[in-house]
Amino acid sequence: MKKIEGHLHLVRSVAGFNGKGRMTPLGNGKTIWDDGTLIKLIPDGWGDDDFLAESALKVMDDNKIEKAVLLQGSLNGYQNYYSYQTVKKYPNRFVAAFSVDPFTDSAMKIVRRHVEDLGFRAIKFEISQGGGLHGYHKPFRLDSDPNIGRIFHYLADYPGFVVTTDYGDYSQFSYEPEAIVNLALRYPKLDFVVCHLSFPNADHLDRLSNALNQWKPLDNIYTDISAIQDIEGETDFPFPRCQKDVSLAKKILGSKRIIWGTDSPWSSTFNSYHNLATWLEHTDIFTPDELENVMYNNANRIYFKSQNVKAMLDADDPVME
Repeated sequence: MKKIEGHLHLVRSVAGFNGKGRMTPLGNGKTIWDDGTLIKLIPDGWGDDDFLAESALKVMDDNKIEKAVLLQGSLNGYQNYYSYQTVKKYPNRFVAAFSVDPFTDSAMKIVRRHVEDLGFRAIKFEISQGGGLHGYHKPFRLDSDPNIGRIFHYLADYPGFVVTTDYGDYSQFSYEPEAIVNLALRYPKLDFVVCHLSFPNADHLDRLSNALNQWKPLDNIYTDISAIQDIEGETDFPFPRCQKDVSLAKKILGSKRIIWGTDSPWSSTFNSYHNLATWLEHTDIFTPDELENVMYNNANRIYFKSQNVKAMLDADDPVME
């Protein structure tokens, strides 16, 4: 079965920053936040202080992954330019999103550079209170903050642009499933992907159902199912709690609006990448055709749009000329 990894992070240099402060690499894949929190960020054998494109390609090839979507987040630090370099070097294997802090003075300059000069056609908003912008900014709304509004007004001129969002769990100020609905209605020519299946909890499926049913009428809202094993705290393959979450997502959204991914490298420190890449094949949630949608077709249709891929392939960074 063909597969696209729908949620992967590269780490050219550890640059994590969130409510815990800054992250410092310690070697052997370990890092420490300024508040003293130690984490194992990179699995053994993937890199001591980095996870480079070549390491990612080895993992992908070992697991028969054809292509991958490179996303940014505050955990690793934004790897925007390295992701651009990677796509230019391996154009048949990767597509990339960029990230920006919308509250910086140069936010729009950064957005225009990445879209117009570098050819990005996807943006990632890592706004979660636990790991993203809400950890070091006052609460804000994606659908009404004027700083973010400027960005969306600009992106509206690029039909097919993909907006990917991680808004954390229900206990955080950043949890905004209804904001995605408002944005999808306001910008029907953009595609919206919510990461991590809206942070599910198999003991509270009504909460997940509420979010998914809000999105159901809008065909330009999708969700990826990366890192739900971490969120559910599961290491018991093939992840029975996650099966409940994904079964509900299929029931409400159908198989054409769910994108498989892992959120590696960090997620692969809790479960092996092989298990994360194959678990759905060991369940009866999807028919073979439906599983092809989840594992390949949906990410290919949304992230790898021909015009979006071409935009970056044709781009030349004027700074480097």
